[in-house]
Amino acid sequence: MFDSYLRESIIGRALKNKKISVSFYNPRDFTKDKHRRVDDKAYGGGPGMVMYAEPIIRAVQKAKGRPVLGAKRAVKKNVKVILLSPSGKKFTNTYATTLSKKYTDIIIISGRYEGIDARVKKILKADLSMDVDEVSIGEYVLTGGELPAMVMIDSISRQIEGVLGKEESLEETRISSSEMYTRPEVIKHKGKNYKVPKVLLSGHHAEIEKWKQRKHKKS
Repeated sequence: MFDSYLRESIIGRALKNKKISVSFYNPRDFTKDKHRRVDDKAYGGGPGMVMYAEPIIRAVQKAKGRPVLGAKRAVKKNVKVILLSPSGKKFTNTYATTLSKKYTDIIIISGRYEGIDARVKKILKADLSMDVDEVSIGEYVLTGGELPAMVMIDSISRQIEGVLGKEESLEETRISSSEMYTRPEVIKHKGKNYKVPKVLLSGHHAEIEKWKQRKHKKS
């Protein structure tokens, strides 16, 4: 599911230029039974299956042991574990920026089915002393954690220097508005002229910034 997305555009270029690195750890590779099962029925009843704790914990431990991207010698890793959950705290751009600045590695646990055994978080925090957040990208439920993981990879990666190419490309650092225009100056549609606002054609940078600020506040 990730292959086509990670090969394209800005994220694909960032991976190629080694600005970021993305690795995958399949819980099935960390099971100990011959059928490589990763889920079972929930205690207490209910529909759906719950993912086992132990394969996920082993996968996280394996991911944590990877060397830091671009490091020529041993570097102290600062790792954040994100457990994707519909009931987690809301993912925001501010949170993405903090992650990109504060941590060398981010491990995203992407669940499926009814969810993940609650003991994963308890063991990672208590016994393995790992920094764990439960996070949700919105107030809705998806069939799996793959799409939220892609959203986070994109949002966090673009905060890293060199990923966007030019620092001014980062919308958060400049004034932007919900109204954007390009050529032609006039579009004719069903007898009506739709024009670019005169201020954007004026070349008066101070007035243009004021216009952007007004539009930004309204958006």
